[in-house]
Amino acid sequence: MFRTRPTILFCAILFGFALQFTTAQARDIQTAIVAGGCFWCVESDFDKVKGVVSTVSGYTGGTTNNPTYKKVTKGGTGHFEAVQIRFDADVISYREVIDIFWRTVDPLDAGGQFCDRGNSYRTAVFVNGKSQREAAEASKAAADAAIRGKIITPILSAKKFYRAEAYHQNYYLGKKRVITRFGLVPQSTAYKKYREACGRDKRLRQIWGAAALFAGS
Repeated sequence: MFRTRPTILFCAILFGFALQFTTAQARDIQTAIVAGGCFWCVESDFDKVKGVVSTVSGYTGGTTNNPTYKKVTKGGTGHFEAVQIRFDADVISYREVIDIFWRTVDPLDAGGQFCDRGNSYRTAVFVNGKSQREAAEASKAAADAAIRGKIITPILSAKKFYRAEAYHQNYYLGKKRVITRFGLVPQSTAYKKYREACGRDKRLRQIWGAAALFAGS
C-alpha cells in the first residue's frame, strides 16, 4: 500500500504537466509587427494590452543585413524601429491590435514621431498575408474616419525582422543607471522623462482625445 503512493503521486504530476502542455499548445499565438517611432514607447504601451504575450524591439523594412541601432538611426539602411508583438488570438484579434496601434501614434506625421525625426522613426504596419492586410486596411480606414487629417502611415508587406540590441529590450523597466541630460538616473526614470520631454502623450491627446489609450501612463 505505502509503495503505491509515490507511483500515484508521480502519475498525478505527469498528468498535470501534460495538461499544462496541452493547454499551452492550444493557444493561438500570432504575431503583429508595427513601427511607431521610438520602440521603447511601443513596447511600453503594448505590454499593457490584455492578450499580448510578449513584445520585442527591433528593425525591419530595410535592405541592410544585421542592422544596428547606430546604423539605422544614422540613416541609409531603410529600416524602421519596429516592435514584434506576439498575442493570444483567443483573447485579442489582429484587427484589435492594429486598432490600438493607431491610437498610440501620430499617423499624420510623415517625417518621424514626436521629437524623433528621420526615416527610422516613421510609422508603418507590416503585414503577413492576405488576412492581415485586409484587417489592417479596414482598421486604417476606420481610424482615418475617426480623426481630422489623412493617415499617411503605410501598410507594407513584412520583411525580415531583426531583434534590437539587448539594452533596448524592455528599456522602460530597466534599473541600470544611465547618464542623461536629466542626470544619472535608472533607465525607467530616463524613459519617463524622455517620453514627457518628447511630447508624445500631449500630441496623442490632441489627435485622439480620450481614445489615446496610454497617453500619460
